[in-house]
Order: sequence, then C-alpha cells, then structure tokens
Amino acid sequence: MPECDFVLPHSRGSSHGHTRIIRKAYEQDYYTRMMSECYQLWAQLEKEANVQIYRNTGMLIVGKEDCSAFRSLRGTLLRNNVPMEVLSPEQFASRFPSVRLPPGESAVIDKTAGVLHADRALKAVQDLFRGLGGVIHDGEKVVDFTPGSPITMTTNSGMYRAQSLVITAGPWAKSVLARTGLQLPLQVLRINVCYWKERIPGTYGIGRHFPCFIGVKQHGAKHEIYGLPSNEYPGLMKICYHSGSETEPDERDRQTSQEDIAILSSFVSKSFPGLDPTPAVVEQCMYTVTPDSDFILDQHPSHSNIIIGAGFSGHGFKLAPVVGKILCELALGKTPSFDLSPFRITRFQSLLKSAL
Repeated sequence: MPECDFVLPHSRGSSHGHTRIIRKAYEQDYYTRMMSECYQLWAQLEKEANVQIYRNTGMLIVGKEDCSAFRSLRGTLLRNNVPMEVLSPEQFASRFPSVRLPPGESAVIDKTAGVLHADRALKAVQDLFRGLGGVIHDGEKVVDFTPGSPITMTTNSGMYRAQSLVITAGPWAKSVLARTGLQLPLQVLRINVCYWKERIPGTYGIGRHFPCFIGVKQHGAKHEIYGLPSNEYPGLMKICYHSGSETEPDERDRQTSQEDIAILSSFVSKSFPGLDPTPAVVEQCMYTVTPDSDFILDQHPSHSNIIIGAGFSGHGFKLAPVVGKILCELALGKTPSFDLSPFRITRFQSLLKSAL
C-alpha cells in the first residue's frame, strides 16, 4: 500500500523531485553499513535499466569541533573505512573559494557521496517492475482494509485479498494504521525546497565538480542545512533546511510558514556569497518524522502479516533499495538482512497509543 491515491508521478509525498543526496556519512554506524549495500543495489538498477542514477560529487561536511553531531559524522566515516578527506582551513579556502568557512569550524569530505537522480530512479523501478509482470494501481484510493488471513483491502476500484500486506503510506501512514488501532508517534512536516540563483552561473555547478554539502548546526541553526550543486535548474543551487512546519498531509498547501526560509537566507548570505540570498524557486515536499528520526521497519504488533515501513524522517530515499529488501524479507517471513532493533516499534512503547 503506497502513498495515497495519486497518479504517478506525483508531488504529494516524499519521493518526488529531480535529485537527492546519497552518502555514507551518518551519525549512526547502522545506516553507514546499510548504505554499503545500497550503493551496490543502485548500481544494479542502473545496469538493468540502462540509465544513470548516481553521480559522484563528494559531500562537504562542515561543523564545530565541539558539536557532537559533527564528530559523530566524522567518526562513522573513520570507523567504517569510508574514503574521506579532512581539510584544514587553508585547504578549504583554496578548494572552495566561493564558500566561507566560519572561524573555529572544521570540514571533512565523504568521497563516496553524490547525487541520486530521484525521478529517473522511480521511473526505472516502475518500468522494470511492469516488465516483470507487476501491476501498479496508481490513482486508486484505499477505502478500508481488514486484518486477518487473508487480509482484505477495499479501494475505490475493487477488493483485494493477500496473505501479507506492506504499508508504506508516507505522510498518511499514521491515519492508515490508526484503522488497525495502532497510533504511531509520527509527525508530518511541510518542507520548503529552495533554489538559490548563482550570481555567476556555474559557480556552484556540478560541471565544475562542486560537491553536495551538509552544514551541521551552523550559524545557530537547530537542524542541518544541506545543499546540492546547481544542476537540475540551470544556474540555481538547491539548499534546504532539514526541518519544517507541522502539517496534515491533505492540508499541506494551507501551511504557509516561512521560518525555515528566513534561516536559509541568513545562512546563504553568510556562507555562499556567490548566491542571491533570496530564493528564486520554492517547492514543497513532506517529511514523516519519528521522535528519534530513525525509520520504522517492523511487523504490526498485533498482526504479524502486516508489515510497516514508515517515518523515514527526510533521509530515506538513498536507503530505499535496502529498505525494500528488508520489507520484502519481513513479508515473506525471512530473517532480515540487517539488525532491525533501531527500527522496531517497541522503542516507542511509552509513546504508543493503542486501542487494541
């Protein structure tokens, strides 16, 4: 059961758009280990679909030495032997003259990181799925489903029965699962996806080998600020705040807060002098966030044949190949390829609201 009842491709979930960052730099080792297989699976998809999905750019990570998140990002790269580079302030200034490194901050590069072409990836997966005999029922709204063996699901177009059901309903996961009496602690955020005009086109361009970047709580920001080199819109660089305003998925467009854009404008003016500090284009997407920002990959606590993938917290796309593999393993009753203890529903025991 995918994200709601829109015709593919649509812009109402968390998977649309042209690009995403792919990286091995994470605060937690378990994501870094999962990413190793993700790179292999993305390469396999590229080969089978005969389309380029991944482009290596490297990723610049900037933060203060006394910031635990920055130290954790660097630490996972070191512990997992990920190709990386540590830059001195002098090396930074020489390599990236169009970026200002604040005094007292450090920088490292995840050399494996780069850009995923998200729209190409989705089309490639859908085309291969159809080519293998799969059927995608987009534009079909789920009206109800009844747990059991088999599970019965009713849509506005018909009725389906299956021995297992995988629910990946994105921002609608909380309301969908509430029908089973399970109230997960999920929060939906409206994210402003901002593009900033280069004063001199190409300054931060992918053609000039400018990397992706993550600014770890820079200039007093409470959350990460991330960016990708100008590519998808010529002369525009994508820079976003890794948080947003709480919303309801069916009322996303009613939320008009610009607090994150103000934070970004201040950041751009201080760190990227080659950009106009007013966004040229602003688009929207949604994050579905858990209290700890880790995913939910688990069986329903009362119905073991209902499998849940939810709460990807704005960093799930790059991990989609392994997440799909894990959900498939759970649905088939196989032992998962990875330790799922960080992703189990039981970690929220004190927060769960259940009518079971």
